[in-house]
Amino acid sequence: MKALVWHGKEDIRCDTVTDPEIEHERDAIVKVTSCAICGSDLHLFHNFIPAMMPGDIMGHEMMGEVVEVGSGVNGKLKKGDRIVVPFTIICGECDQCRRGNFSVCETTNRNKKLADKIFGHTTAGLFGYTHITGGYPGGQAEYLRVPFADKTHIKIPDGVSDEQALFLGDIFPTGWQAAVQCDIEPTDAVAVWGCGPVGQMSLRSALLLGARQVIAIDNIPERLAMAEAGGAIVINFDEESVIERLNELTDGKGPDKCIDATGMESHITPAKPDTLLDRAKQMLMLESDRPHVLREIIYVCRPGGVISIPGVYSGFSDKIPLGALMNKGLTIRTGQTHVNRWTDDLLKRIEEGQIDPSFVITHTVPLEQGPEMYQVFRDKQDSCIKVVLKPGAQQRQQQQQEESR
Repeated sequence: MKALVWHGKEDIRCDTVTDPEIEHERDAIVKVTSCAICGSDLHLFHNFIPAMMPGDIMGHEMMGEVVEVGSGVNGKLKKGDRIVVPFTIICGECDQCRRGNFSVCETTNRNKKLADKIFGHTTAGLFGYTHITGGYPGGQAEYLRVPFADKTHIKIPDGVSDEQALFLGDIFPTGWQAAVQCDIEPTDAVAVWGCGPVGQMSLRSALLLGARQVIAIDNIPERLAMAEAGGAIVINFDEESVIERLNELTDGKGPDKCIDATGMESHITPAKPDTLLDRAKQMLMLESDRPHVLREIIYVCRPGGVISIPGVYSGFSDKIPLGALMNKGLTIRTGQTHVNRWTDDLLKRIEEGQIDPSFVITHTVPLEQGPEMYQVFRDKQDSCIKVVLKPGAQQRQQQQQEESR
């Protein structure tokens, strides 16, 4: 089969690899019909996340058709079912899964000893990510083996398209959880840093949850336009002071709730010297992350407010203003997304027309174009915000051309 494979820093290739097979009775094999490139994939692309190995298959946003099931799936799935595959692999049986804390499942990380050593305690296995989270092959491929498939799936009804459903596996529940963690009240002003796909889902989720005002911060015109279309007031940090504008919009009080949808790769700009220092430290391997956004949020958030962090951080960050955090009585909530905790509700909202997550898609291309689209996505070329890849599309196009001759 064809798959997008990591070969090293900024080196993703479309290779022919061995088809997956049933390895355990709770496995299923899925023929991938749609997958996507996520901002978290760029952390791997840049080699900022440790423990990637040449030959690893990329991708953790995918859906498709079940083509084979193991004997232990026990009727939970059958051939022909359309499913979204969450990026978190869950057993459904451990203490954390029973609590709904699916992203910290105690069972599914097959490199538990490594995760214990790095994190203190293991987190869940993840598709298409570092070997710290299990090293499972990802879904930017024609086929995918889904471990613990009886639990690790979201069934999709026929009336919902791939484009509407695909993001239930990551960015939609990630944005939703980011907003839920804010405990939004009707009087709240919510500020979202980063208007990429997760930021777009976060701001719309905040509005669906009843926020009085949502403010979106970025410097990419296309992203800001999309955020404004979603109901947010926008701030272009290249053109005005984020701190001054937020204070102006909130009568000097600061936003009640703040969402960091940027994470470890804050934008580098000479106007913000700490971003230059972070990048220099990153290059010298003295710091793993660039946390400018988190510093700014702690400074500007209203005392007693909540900071929600869906943006990925990988390791160590310097110069975090803990004094301001403590003295202002701020609450920080973080975590990889507990995908299956939210998806029943979110799928219902899609079916009822409350939201159509496909709004974020700007590019749809065959899987084989994936390597070049990593570059386009990284560099924000061609107004790119979200890329969907279609395995098998190139072969279908060639077959149609041959048949039409």
